[in-house]
Amino acid sequence: MTAITKARIESIDLLKGLVMVIMALDHVRAYFHYSAFLFNPADPTQSTLPIFFTNWITYFCAPAFSFLAGISAFMVGKRKTQYELSGFLLKRGLWLVFIELTIVGFAWHFDFQFRTFGLLVIWSLGISMIVLSALIHLPRTYILIFSLLLICCHNLFDNVHFSGNVLWAIIHEQLIYNLSDNTKLGIGYPIVPWIAVMALGYYFSAFYDKSFDSNKRKKLFNIIGVSAITAFAALRWTNFYGDPKPFKDYPTISQDLISFLNPSKYPPSLLYLLMTLGVAFLFLANTENLKGRIVNFFSTFGRVPFFYYILHLYLIHILAMIFAQASGWGWQKFILSTWVGREPNLKGYGFSLWVVYAVWMGTILLLYPLCKRFDMYKQSHKEKWWLSYL
Repeated sequence: MTAITKARIESIDLLKGLVMVIMALDHVRAYFHYSAFLFNPADPTQSTLPIFFTNWITYFCAPAFSFLAGISAFMVGKRKTQYELSGFLLKRGLWLVFIELTIVGFAWHFDFQFRTFGLLVIWSLGISMIVLSALIHLPRTYILIFSLLLICCHNLFDNVHFSGNVLWAIIHEQLIYNLSDNTKLGIGYPIVPWIAVMALGYYFSAFYDKSFDSNKRKKLFNIIGVSAITAFAALRWTNFYGDPKPFKDYPTISQDLISFLNPSKYPPSLLYLLMTLGVAFLFLANTENLKGRIVNFFSTFGRVPFFYYILHLYLIHILAMIFAQASGWGWQKFILSTWVGREPNLKGYGFSLWVVYAVWMGTILLLYPLCKRFDMYKQSHKEKWWLSYL
């Protein structure tokens, strides 16, 4: 492996690990902060800047990870034929959908009755891989066109609604659907435009080929990043297009800032993706030569993201039960019948923001040794096929 190839891969692992670590902050907030059970952290009329930015920094996680998953798919494909890669993506996608509905779903709720099923981020990644397994047979230019059309044009359908229609919700609209009197299906991550984000990553992975000059890549990614953020600011300010939730003027600057920086996430609007992927491009453009202990720390999580994701959900939920028991609420309150923020029995519960940050940092430090050991195991046992599914 050449030095430049190693740097490219490490820059990808660094961003992947960083977003995984940041993602945990929002999950800790959801289980520990008092506001999580009372109001939306992005509501300008109720939130504060510290609460909002604690949530806002995590906006970058899902788009960046989905985009990077597309790049990783291309990297895996270098060791496979096109049909082998297609089969792998199909199987791994189905596996992720299964994991979302079982192991991940249980981690969120600790409910043996499984009264709520969620189609969330792991589902989104799984479905995107399934779609990508077909798209990789197209010319790269067609993949780019497909991605840009979905990302740029899907907001044309923001006003198209089919009340209670599960299929339409899976495609383009959030919905909580009653499967029975006691069982709900929460569609949090409609597939459009998420499938396009991963496909876009697959297209851009070619710029990481050894034959592509690193200086040209840096210049290109910087241009794309700055252009995306500029387009976001212009479209957001004018409310011209790209988001069903317009920017509004409020009595205070802090409320205006919250409104401006809060484009729609479910499904991710064009403006949301311009803002988040723009930053991702800038990060990738300017971190290839970073080295040191901090880089290695975050890159460790980036090399074992699925392993880390599962562990961090269970650890956060267990810690929440311990804190609830210690504070007199009882651990049983965290056997959840619905999404934690919607659980009526938890209104009035929670801690200050400093506790959220302390628990978050403790969670990361506790998981690092396990992720480090698993990373070493993966690196030394590349012949084991099942490791590619973890």
